[in-house]
Amino acid sequence: MSLRPTLETRAAQQTMEGAGVKLHRAFGFQDPSELDPFLLFDDFRNDRPQDFEKGFPWHPHRGIETITYVLDGTVDHADSLGNTGSLGAGDVQWMTAGSGILHQEMPHGNAAGAMHGFQLWGNLPAAQKMTAPRYQDVTADAIPEVIDDDGVKVRIITGEFWGKRGPVDGIAADPQYLDVTVPAGVRKTFRIDTYRRAFAYIFGGAGAFVDASRPSGVLLEKEVAGEELNIRDMSGDRTLVRFGSGDEITVQAGPEGMRFLLISGAPIEEPVAWHGPIVMNTRAEIMQAMQDLNNGTFIKPAH
Repeated sequence: MSLRPTLETRAAQQTMEGAGVKLHRAFGFQDPSELDPFLLFDDFRNDRPQDFEKGFPWHPHRGIETITYVLDGTVDHADSLGNTGSLGAGDVQWMTAGSGILHQEMPHGNAAGAMHGFQLWGNLPAAQKMTAPRYQDVTADAIPEVIDDDGVKVRIITGEFWGKRGPVDGIAADPQYLDVTVPAGVRKTFRIDTYRRAFAYIFGGAGAFVDASRPSGVLLEKEVAGEELNIRDMSGDRTLVRFGSGDEITVQAGPEGMRFLLISGAPIEEPVAWHGPIVMNTRAEIMQAMQDLNNGTFIKPAH
């Protein structure tokens, strides 16, 4: 087994999207090769309705897939194909924009006015950029959850893990998308296929990922003993951890435990031309998409 090194640890940056939704962006609109096949990751978490209720009004997508995972509150959605629905706590929507779709997403708070969710953009390979759009809506009760003997809990949104398979399938990037909770002081190792790019996003508690640059690739002695971690080695809320190559990661939870998303996928390794919500392979294809938007031919007839 080879331990994946930690290439980078960085805090998600506050930004604004849609009609004025305040959120935190872990990555996006920079170097698309960094986490290929993933393009963008947003944490839209807020307890002030005025900071999110204007939502994400009608906008186009082409050439990508969007994955929306709601933890609290609801997200109402509608699209140019006539689909409508609402995502509640624990629900997932995987939208393949393909040749083009117009949609809107409107978040609403829970009884206390708070909401929390994530959106991940996955790239599509050139051969699937113009595929027919489709949706996969998955309710919380359809997502398998596995609890190990040490209390580690994993919700499997897509991919296979610990003998269970997530309900979302047919995704170009062949991703593994896990919601992981590690109890206080527990050290745990997770396997990741070597060929995948991988990252973790911490959104609860704190902990440390073992770095292969340490002697023998192990935790410091006091960390192995379950004592309080050295504060400089810990990563907390809204932190992105980007991993190098290898086939496993090891994490040590801090004194309050930790919760994070562990996401990996097969790199596409193709040129990326990117303009807002449209991601193609060439500038000419971007220009064609803009022309299609302007002349009313962006939405392609179903075959």
